[in-house]
Amino acid sequence: MIVDELAAMYAAAPDSLLLAGGTDAGLWVTKQLRELPCIIYIGEVVELQCIENRDGTLRIGAAVSLTDAWSAIVAHYPALAELAQRFASPPVRNSGTLVGNLANGSPIGDAMPALIALGATVELRHGTTTRTLPLEALYLDYMKKDLARGEFVVAVTVPAARAKQKVASYKLSKRVDQDISAVCAAFAIELDGERIATASIAYGGMAAIPARAKRAEAALQGQPLNAASIERSLSALAEDFKPLTDMRASADYRLRGAQNLLRRFFLEHGTQPSATRTHMAEVSA
Repeated sequence: MIVDELAAMYAAAPDSLLLAGGTDAGLWVTKQLRELPCIIYIGEVVELQCIENRDGTLRIGAAVSLTDAWSAIVAHYPALAELAQRFASPPVRNSGTLVGNLANGSPIGDAMPALIALGATVELRHGTTTRTLPLEALYLDYMKKDLARGEFVVAVTVPAARAKQKVASYKLSKRVDQDISAVCAAFAIELDGERIATASIAYGGMAAIPARAKRAEAALQGQPLNAASIERSLSALAEDFKPLTDMRASADYRLRGAQNLLRRFFLEHGTQPSATRTHMAEVSA
């Protein structure tokens, strides 16, 4: 099958389930005992299996596994190696797809904050029509996406790394391995001399959707990357999110954790970097 055929098939039967790795759909059946609709499998669509590298920019197709996608991303952004290693388990990474994780749109999906902070975009297809959105604009509300019936995500594009950009992503969970995040944070800060030229900060687990901390970003814009600037941005971060309390964490824990992850970013990437880890000091991709 080619992507044109897939697009025509899905537009004609928009209530079908597009199946890639099936890591979510399998649980719908085994845990929720749900009846699945007609299934359209995308794993044999050749165009969706590709990772294209164009001058450092990565275009990752919808059928590319998490394992292969993360390997390509970490090659350009080594700071994301720990996030990639802690993403689910090897069997899930080998069967699930990165685009499937993004299209699912869970507010606690670990891939979204990092890719949002990096300025990733998604390519959407509906019949013969294509459009491109910033990844952050795909998410409208809890499990609600800016997707028309019969429209699907073809690929995600990750921008090239920039020389003066500092990137990091951290997650808080009860276990180190194979656990769902209470909070996941991602930072992409670009410096102009000693001042912050651009700041992109995104969180998962802090709202109904993965989202940027725009007030905290604005508080850092044009400021030196120092302890005083970071502390001022923490108050702004408290205005960005009003997290909820659930079985994974309280609202207070989430907010304090999110603030402390911003502090950790400064400690690791400020003018006098210092180690903050007690484990996983070196992670191989």
